[in-house]
Amino acid sequence: MYADRIKNLPPYLFAAIDKAKQEARARGVDVIDLSVGDPDLPTPAHIVEALKQAAEDTSNHQYPSYEGKLTFRTAVADWYKRTFNVDLDPRNEVLTLIGSKEGIAHAPLAFINPGDVALIPDPAYPVYRTATAFAEGEAVVMPLLKENRFLPDLEAIPADVARRAKIMFLNYPNNPIGATADRSFFRELIDFAREYNIIVMHDNPYSEIYYDGHRSLSLLEIDGAKDVAVEFHSLSKTYNMTGWRIGSVVGNSEVVAGIGKIKSNIDSGTFGAVQDAGIAALQSPKEIVDDIRKIYQHRIEILYQALQDLGLELEKPRATLYLWAWVGGSSIEYAAQLLEKTSIVATPGLGFGKYGEGYIRFSITQQTKRIEEAVMRLEKMGP
Repeated sequence: MYADRIKNLPPYLFAAIDKAKQEARARGVDVIDLSVGDPDLPTPAHIVEALKQAAEDTSNHQYPSYEGKLTFRTAVADWYKRTFNVDLDPRNEVLTLIGSKEGIAHAPLAFINPGDVALIPDPAYPVYRTATAFAEGEAVVMPLLKENRFLPDLEAIPADVARRAKIMFLNYPNNPIGATADRSFFRELIDFAREYNIIVMHDNPYSEIYYDGHRSLSLLEIDGAKDVAVEFHSLSKTYNMTGWRIGSVVGNSEVVAGIGKIKSNIDSGTFGAVQDAGIAALQSPKEIVDDIRKIYQHRIEILYQALQDLGLELEKPRATLYLWAWVGGSSIEYAAQLLEKTSIVATPGLGFGKYGEGYIRFSITQQTKRIEEAVMRLEKMGP
């Protein structure tokens, strides 16, 4: 019945985790879910109020344009200028997305012909690989290894592979690892992409979830980035708006236009009222995000210490909602034992790719008191 592109897909990682959680809860188990990056904090009230008002505007009741309202795209451009000092033309360098996942999943359709190479980090968000498969491209893995600060070794990519590559996906601050990239790496990346005529698709939804003052970068801050790259951003993590499904892709105007051509044939864009609320989010006082970040940093601290006490090997992340802990052996077996012994759900690293094996990803998207409860359970579990 199914097309080969469906039959050949591995089970989606988070769907399998959801099934395990549901089965445990059906048995009456008090499960603490540290597996997914879905913020538990509510969307700030002023954004919700903006949606209520916008929903009454009858101009929002018709089909939205695929590229998004110019007012929203202008708000994105203004936010990039304030946040990263990056100049963007909202008319041709910004495209509204139904959440960044939608744009990421559709992007290879615009640039990959059957057999073309997409360079994919490993471990990584699974959508990079599946999106490449849907476009009938060949995914070539770039290992993210601790000895290289979890950055891809661009010099290790064979020249013949680089010449066949049309796009490269990257993601810093990184999910699942929590690693960050510095300016020197981004400069090297831009030079590499220019040499081999590769489009860089930088996925950057965690830029504002950083700790200890280590501000995260936009790739577009680096000179020449717009020649070779676009960046995906989302309001999901920054403003606790995962369910709202609104984001953007910005940067190289030709690449933005290519993604837009796919969108125009697939969807009708983001609900106008959600875009109006998105404008309110992007114009939020700085203190809104500062306060959210403080809550996450406190959670990171207490869970990091607990995992260290448990004897796991990990680094304190500079950014993201995740702790990436080395457990050795089978990550799937470890996650299963963790659920059985402590009723804590965490994500096996193997689900993010071959080079995630041996690691477990813990998320901090539960109320602080639930994180503290998880710590107590881990202490009882012992090393």
